Amino acid sequence: MSDSAAFDAGSDAEAQAEADALRDIAEVPAVEVITTTAVHLMSAAAVKCGLSDDPDIETDLDEARKLITALAGLVTASAPFLGDQHARALRDGLRSLQLAFREASSVQDPIGEGPGEKYTGPVS
Repeated sequence: MSDSAAFDAGSDAEAQAEADALRDIAEVPAVEVITTTAVHLMSAAAVKCGLSDDPDIETDLDEARKLITALAGLVTASAPFLGDQHARALRDGLRSLQLAFREASSVQDPIGEGPGEKYTGPVS
């Protein structure tokens, strides 16, 4: 087999894998994509707030703020489409993270100005 033929075979395999991935994602309901994304944001924010089991992982509240704000925007914008069961669980998780952030902060944000509170309203 020539180098060109081997490259073409590799390209064909990659193209097929990409097509399979697109077909797979097309079959996933939007609610599942949204909730999976929210769970990833929650997990990352929890670690950044210092809620990890690994004490060697450093708390990074600047990063946590970004993640929580992104989560708040996602949850607020998607809640009407998620149904009460999914939306309630995501809101509860978001609120817990907002409170954990406030507790981890040495300098408190004013009520209503914490991460994501622009979208959720004040959390206390």
